[in-house]
Amino acid sequence: MEPAPNPRVGVAVFVLNSEGKFIVGKRKGSHGAGTWALPGGHLEYGESWETCAERETLEETNLKIRDVRYLTATNEVFEAERKHYITIFMGSVCEEGAQPEILEPEKCEAWEWVSWEELTTFGKAGGQFESRELFKPISSLFVQRPDFRV
Repeated sequence: MEPAPNPRVGVAVFVLNSEGKFIVGKRKGSHGAGTWALPGGHLEYGESWETCAERETLEETNLKIRDVRYLTATNEVFEAERKHYITIFMGSVCEEGAQPEILEPEKCEAWEWVSWEELTTFGKAGGQFESRELFKPISSLFVQRPDFRV
C-alpha cells in the first residue's frame, strides 16, 4: 500500500467589505469543484500566513487587502482524494467599493458577497442557499470551531 501523503497547509481568507460581508467563490477544476469557498491557496515555502493571504487574494480576485490577521485553524482529511490539509483562516478588509474579479476562470466560476448568517445557511434545507455546498474547510470550521464568528 502506498504511504499516506503528508499534510499540506492551506490559507483561506475572509475578505470583509464595508458592509460586513465577505466573498465566497464557486470552485471548479480541482478537489471541491462545485462547492463554495473563500479565496486562498497553498502556503509557499518561507511565506508568512499574512503574505500568503495577500498574494492569494490578489491572484484570485484582484482585491488588495489590509489589516490581515490570524483567526483560527482547522484540520481536514479528504479521504477520496487522499489529501490532508491544515487550513489557516485569516481575516482582512478591502477598500470600500472594491469588487472581486474572476482572474482564474479555470479555478473559480463566480464570486459573491455574503454575510456570516447567509454562509451558515449554505446547504441547509429550506434556506435561500440550500443548493449550495460548502468546501470542506468551511464545513469543518462550523464543526471544529462551533463558537467561531467573523
